[in-house]
Amino acid sequence: MEYLTNILSYVGWVLLAIMILVFIHELGHFLFAKLFKMRVDKFSIGFPPKVIGKKVGDTEYVLGLTPLGGYVKIAGMVDESLDSNSLQNDPEPWEFRAKPVWQRMIVITAGVAFNLILAAIVFMSLKALYGEVFIPPVGSIRIDEGSIAYDMGLRTGDRIQAVNGRTIDGSEPLMGIEEMLMVERFTFDVMRDGQFLSFQGPRDIMTRLNESRGMLGVNFDPAIIGNVSEGSAAHDAGLIAGDAIETMDGESIMFWSEMTARIKGSEGSAITVRWRRPDSLSGIVPLGAGRVVDSPGTGILYEASIEPRLDGGTHIFGILQIRRYRTYNGTAALTAGLTETWRQTKLIAFSLKRVFTGQENFRANIGGPIAIAKVTKEAADRGAPFFWNIVAMLSITLAIINILPIPALDGGHLVFLIYEGISRREPSLKLRMGLQQAGMVLLLAFMAFVIFNDILKL
Repeated sequence: MEYLTNILSYVGWVLLAIMILVFIHELGHFLFAKLFKMRVDKFSIGFPPKVIGKKVGDTEYVLGLTPLGGYVKIAGMVDESLDSNSLQNDPEPWEFRAKPVWQRMIVITAGVAFNLILAAIVFMSLKALYGEVFIPPVGSIRIDEGSIAYDMGLRTGDRIQAVNGRTIDGSEPLMGIEEMLMVERFTFDVMRDGQFLSFQGPRDIMTRLNESRGMLGVNFDPAIIGNVSEGSAAHDAGLIAGDAIETMDGESIMFWSEMTARIKGSEGSAITVRWRRPDSLSGIVPLGAGRVVDSPGTGILYEASIEPRLDGGTHIFGILQIRRYRTYNGTAALTAGLTETWRQTKLIAFSLKRVFTGQENFRANIGGPIAIAKVTKEAADRGAPFFWNIVAMLSITLAIINILPIPALDGGHLVFLIYEGISRREPSLKLRMGLQQAGMVLLLAFMAFVIFNDILKL
């Protein structure tokens, strides 16, 4: 029963995402067709067989049983139905083919535009509601053994100076996936034992990331305090936000994960802690047990014996790791949302280019309905922001794929219209029908391939 419930939850989330995307896409075609006074015969979410339908005016609104798409049937247009009977006669004023080329171009591209608009609205909303939180890339890095970064030559203790030539100063996240995919091979410049070194990423980084579940293996885990709880053991010792832990019981501490492991393993015994307070905070004197000790270097070094306190079955100091918080409101959220939409559009386009030009493994990087269901379910389990982020990404992907110049897709229709606009004559109906049929066969074959490929990867 639990297995069945889990399967249904996968199906439920992906259906919700697909229904949103398809509805928005087809709504774009529908609204502009109506605006230009074209007759819309059918507005369908899902393909046949029909589950429910209701006719309002000239249009029948349909919910289909096959949920992998949808369509708007506009009178006088060669579409997914491949119905050409009405096209044998002279065009009527309300038909698609009777309208100026520029109007038909707008109708054809409106679905793509609406998908991009949806993504922009989602990103704007996420920026306004949640902002951004990240661990600043400061101090030494921790490298997972056997990871992509480890294979590149990076090692724990390296200090990253630049990524793809961009200097790392701690004010921005280390690097996004786009910085790895939008160059032939990304680079890390690091400092190791006073020596400047440069390392190149693999050429097939997408494939490698898929194999490692998206983990590059570079971790910024600074032992720098971001917040101290009032009345906690750390607060009583005089620790404040911005202090960097250097040693515990005389042993060097490089990463936050090392520090928390020692605290948890102390079983409540007192730990002698040394921490360094940066020059910018040197005017703040500890109010607790901390005392100054002599030490070379910048800032002031303090020491105190701190006894962890039990909280929920775990011994803690009452401190949180440093985080960077960025909030957006009004114009800032609008600008950030549009910027993110453009950034993700470029990323997805570059990713598809890498796959279809053979730079990446085709089968490893192409996902169908099963892969989409898995990703969508995992995002939904993490919370609403992650689900809506996936919806926005899928919306952009749908827009890019639909604008490709393939018959049966919006881009294929657009190619015919561009030809008509330039030559001042419409391509023959026989040619359009033949290419439309070929396009449908191609798309169905591709869909069968990706579904089979998804099954093999389970």
